[in-house]
Parts: sequence; structure tokens; C-alpha cells
Amino acid sequence: MKFKDIVNRDLVTLTNCDQEPIHIPGQIQPHGFLIGLTNDWIIDYCTSNISSFIPLSHTQALGNKFAAVFGTQAQERIFSYINSDTVQDVFPLEIELLNEKFQVNIHKSDDIYVLEAEPQFDKQILADVYTQTIQFVTQMNNTKSLKDLCALVAEGTREITGYDRVMIYRFDEQYNGEVYAESCNKDLEPFLGLHYPHTDIPVQARELYIKNQLRLIVDINYQPVPIFTIDDSKDKNLDLSLAILRSTSPIHVEYLKNMGVGATLTISLIHHDRLWGLIACHHYSKKNISPAVRLAAKLQGQFITSQIDIRESNDENINSKKSIEALERLTALDLPLSEDSLNVIIKMPELLALCNSGGVSIMFRNKIYRNGLTPEDEQIEALVERIENKRVAEFYATRKISDDFPELERSSNFAGVIYHPLGNSNHIIWYRPETISEIHWAGDPEKSIVKDEKGLHPRNSFNIWKETVKGQSTIWRQYEINAAAKYAHSLHNNLMMILLSEEEERYRLQSEILRETNSELENINWISTHDLQEPLRKIQMITSKLLSEKKGDREDPEFDSLERVSKSAARMRGLLQDILKYTRIKNTREAAEKIDLNLIFEDTLDEISEAITENNAVIECEKLPEVNAIGFLMKQLFLNIIQNSLKYASPDRSPVIKITASQEPVLIKESFNVYCSWVKFSDNGIGFDQKYADSIFKVFTRLHTQQQYSGSGIGLALCKKIMQTLGGTITAEGKVDQGTSITIYFPCDSQDTLI
Repeated sequence: MKFKDIVNRDLVTLTNCDQEPIHIPGQIQPHGFLIGLTNDWIIDYCTSNISSFIPLSHTQALGNKFAAVFGTQAQERIFSYINSDTVQDVFPLEIELLNEKFQVNIHKSDDIYVLEAEPQFDKQILADVYTQTIQFVTQMNNTKSLKDLCALVAEGTREITGYDRVMIYRFDEQYNGEVYAESCNKDLEPFLGLHYPHTDIPVQARELYIKNQLRLIVDINYQPVPIFTIDDSKDKNLDLSLAILRSTSPIHVEYLKNMGVGATLTISLIHHDRLWGLIACHHYSKKNISPAVRLAAKLQGQFITSQIDIRESNDENINSKKSIEALERLTALDLPLSEDSLNVIIKMPELLALCNSGGVSIMFRNKIYRNGLTPEDEQIEALVERIENKRVAEFYATRKISDDFPELERSSNFAGVIYHPLGNSNHIIWYRPETISEIHWAGDPEKSIVKDEKGLHPRNSFNIWKETVKGQSTIWRQYEINAAAKYAHSLHNNLMMILLSEEEERYRLQSEILRETNSELENINWISTHDLQEPLRKIQMITSKLLSEKKGDREDPEFDSLERVSKSAARMRGLLQDILKYTRIKNTREAAEKIDLNLIFEDTLDEISEAITENNAVIECEKLPEVNAIGFLMKQLFLNIIQNSLKYASPDRSPVIKITASQEPVLIKESFNVYCSWVKFSDNGIGFDQKYADSIFKVFTRLHTQQQYSGSGIGLALCKKIMQTLGGTITAEGKVDQGTSITIYFPCDSQDTLI
């Protein structure tokens, strides 16, 4: 049988380390050995150092059944452990292999069971760890802030593990790290507060920290041990993402050597599925710890991650409470609904306090109200123009305005803003001034890679390097952003109420003026229509007397003139009467009642019976419905429509007028949800071109000359006004020389009356 090692021999440098496959190094650290088993218990992988722990070489183990090498009892113990409810990454299996005692961690990598065996540790250590953990939990309850908790965890982890230095390492949004808490021997230089660039921990390393929350390097100067396998396929490999013994990247080893570190333990701190930070333990000589101590160290990390939300909430609770109180006071203000109230609002100290800003500005109707440390009006207008060009939908917030608008970098009186649009080009902006801060880096972050005659290497200098950060404000906390959003919404509503109040006042004044004007117009109209009829009546009387004296002598030259004067006076009296009828129709819909249109039709026929006989007209009418209407208006409407048909009868045929109606309510305008009954008047008169269907309902609109057809031109306009008064409508359809159809529509009491 042929064997091969699976060592990854790809050359790794700082130029390609971000792509280094650190999960498949093909090697382990030498403080334990590794075996890989198939599902049918064949030893498919084995490290070359197995002979350092038991009297067996890797060539003797590979390809054989596990029971044939280690015995049936050992296989049964492992089988029972794998299939038990034991949390395997917490409690390793204690087992005897070829008369040697080991603690074995077991996990599955694809279809291979990976066994990592280390010599069994002293049981007394477990009792000490338990006592220290109980003490820690008691002390933990006395801490309030997250920083205090992390400091306690750093101290407790150092006591439990015995490492020279323990750091709580916290990442920012870009994965730059900060030593957030630290406990170290007194003879060591403290790293507390130092920052490390994100390049120190590449992406794939961060991903591996999430998969495997514990990484141990016992001796930084270790010689990696190769893993061998049966040579039965090309590119055969073993994923060691979850392995405790996994060999470390040579780049990382060099990095630690440059720091002078001899051994490390790293615990991942995962919060909301993101790598929040690390517990980084450094020792300045080689050091190994038992599985019990490793578990206790992992528990320390669990204490932190389980408390992050609570402690951060406690840290922000006081300031958040102040913001809420400021918001409540602002929203509780009882101010008049006028633009002057903005002068009061802008001066309220709570307006700055609700999001801890240095200044605030409100723009309303192109006027800017300001308070605190703010830009000038011209700068505010320029800023708003740029923000709106970004098409901000809801709001815009930044701590460094120059990131989005480099041209504003020199505006030193503000660096951070929260902008909220308030509709109609109105807005509110909170400002924060620039906060110059000093960051202490563990070495120059720009020189994290060093080039020498041997090539590229991780930096070897960790001397403190100071960076001065300008052009940015302190971070806007979420509760501050929320408070600003809530008040912006409240202010938007107030501004809308101001506009509505002003609009309502304008409407009230206009209504008052309109009422007075209408009253005056009614008086003028009554005088003009009623009082003018008297002189016209006298003119008619005089002309009639003079005409009678002429005894119908049409040869007399004065007879024709007197006759024209009499006819003109009669037309004018008719016109004034129609105008009076038109203007006296008011919105009387509330006076409507159930009216039987059949009775209205009969009264109409009685009144115009002579005209019907004179014109030799035929009127056919089917049964008409009951509608909500006003009786005298309906009679006026029927009179106007029928008289219109008689007036515009065709000279080539006798007039025929047909009146039809809907017997049940029908839907005629679905888009407007109008439900109504209808009555249609159809005649065989001269008709009209359909393009005039709307204009014929306008006052004084005539399609024919006065010489052709007499009339005031108000009749159909009067009909339309009657139907509008009742909440209905009227339409016309015509064909030249064929006839006209006029249809009137009545609103229903309720949609429920429809079939």
C-alpha cells in the first residue's frame, strides 16, 4: 500500500496571504497526534508523530481497521461517545490507547471522523478551574458597564489560564482592532488602548474564528507534523477548520515571533453572527493548558458575548433617557399653529439635547431658523442641495461629511450631520463639530508589511505610533438617530398643520367674501331682472296700442318698426325671466323627496298641450320611475326639454318625442362609483353635431341664429343646473338631421338598491 503526505506546499507570502488556504495546511502542532477514520472505521489519515505517543508508526496504522490496531473495546468507547448526547467540543473523551491515557477531541470533517489525541492532564486542575469560575461569576454581577465586564474577564482569564498577558480585543466596522481591556504581568509593557490594522487578521482567518472558537499554539517554535494518507486519489485533502491541533499559517507565526510571543490562546467573541472581538492570551515561553482550562476560557468569552447587548444598553441608558425626555418635552409643547412658533422651537435647548448635537437648523418656506453651532445660511443651502442630489429618501446621517462631499471638508464648524426632509423643500438638520482624536497604533498601520532583502514580512516593530484623526465628529448613536427621526416626523406634522390652518383661514375669508358677493349679486340680479321687466312691459303696451291704431296696415312705414320693437321687448322679457329662474336655483338637495315622474309628465303635458297641437307633435312616454327630486324643478326641466324638441323640429316631418326610462337603478360611471336612474328624451328633430354635446349646456350658447330659432340660449343650461343641484347629471347625443337625445341621471339613495 502506498502512502503520501497532504502538506500544503504552496508558497505563502504577504502578497497572497489573504488567499492562503489556512483550513487545509496538511500539518498539525506536535503536542498531540491525529487520526482520520472513514465511516467503516478504516484509518485513512494519520500524523507521522503518532510513534512519539504510542508504540505504533503511521505506516502501521494507515489502511487498517481501527479495532485491529487499537482493540474492539476502544472502538466501542469511541462509537458510544460519537452517538451519545455529550457536547463533544466541550467534554473530550478520556480513553486508553495501547496502554496510554489520552483526552481525545472528535469532530467530523466531510465524511471523515477526525480524532485529536493529547496526553491526559492532571484531574486536580479541573477543581481549581471550577473554584475560580464560581468566584468570577460572583464578581461579574457587580459590574455594570461593558468595559468593566471585559476588564474583569481579562483578569479572570489570566488567573484561570496562567498566561502572561490576556487582552480583550474589539473590532470596529472595518475590523481594525483595539485592545479594549487587558490584564498582564507587572513587568510587561501594557497594550491597553492600542489599535491594530485589519490587515493583521485577514478575511479567511476571521471566517475561521467564527467556525472554530478556540485556537491554541503551545510553542511558537514548533516544527509542523505532516499528515499522511492512503495514496488512492489525486488532490486528496482534509479540512481542519474545527481541529484543535491545526498547524498555523507561517505568516502568523512570523508575526508572533516579531512580537516576542512564545505561546498563544485565542477565544472568539461572536455577537449576532459577527466576529465582535477576541480574547487573546499571550505567553512569553511555551505553554499548554488542559481541556478543562480551555473550556473555562471559552466560558469567559461566553460571559462577554451574552452580556454585550445588556451592558451596551446600560452604558447608553442614561443618555438615551435624556434624549427621550427631551423628545417628550418638545412634542408636548402647546404652541399656536403659526409660523412664529418656529422661533420658539428653534431656541429650545431640548432640540439640541435630543441627539446631543452642537447646532440645529430648520428651513420652512425658504427661511432658515438656526441655533447653536451651525453653518451660515449659504452653506446650509449648498449642503441641502448636495444631499438632495443624492436623492435621499428618508434621512441622511454621517459623522464625516467630507466622505460624501469632499468639497465641504474645510467647513470646520461641522463634520457630522443628521438631515431629515420635511416635505415641500422644508427640512431640519442637526450638526456636530469636528472632534480631533488621537489613535495609538501598535506600529505604523501603513507599514504592516516590511520589505527587506529576503522579501516581504509582517512588521517587526510594535512601537506606539500616534495618528491624529481630523474631519469627523463623534459617532451618532442609534438612540440619537431614532430620537431625531421621531422629532422630525412630529415637526413635519406640525408644519403640515400650520399650512392647513393657514389654508383654512384663507378659505374662511374667501368664503365670507364670496357669501357677501353672492348676496350682492342676487340683489343686483333681482333688481335687473324684476325691475327691468316693468319698463319693457310698458314698451310692449305702447307698441301694441300703436300697432292697433295702424289696424294692421303693413304698408305704413312705421308698422314694421313698431312690430320689431314689440318682438324685441318680448324677447328681452323672456330672457330676463329665464335669467331669474336660472339664478334662483340654489343647492337645495337636502329638500329633495320622493317624486313620481309620471305625475310631473302629466302636469307638463297639460301646460303645453296647445303647443303640441299646433306642432302636430306626437309624444310617447313609457312608465317613469320614482326619484329623489324637487317637484317644481322637475316640471321646469321637463318643460324646457320638450319645448326644446318642439322648437328644433325638422321642417320635413312631424315631431315625434319618445320618453324612456330605467325601471331599476343602474351603474353608469364605475370609475366614480355613481349609481343612478335615468330618463331619456329622444326626438326626430334637426339634431346637432356631437362635438357640441358639452357646449349646448352653457349659458347663452346657441348653435343657430336668432332669426332661425328664437330663444334665450338658457334653457338647457337651466336643465344642467337643476340636475347638478340634485346631485345628478345630464348628457346629450345628436346626429345632424336625425334628432337629439337628452338623458338625465338621478343619484340613488344607496348602492344597496342595485340589483
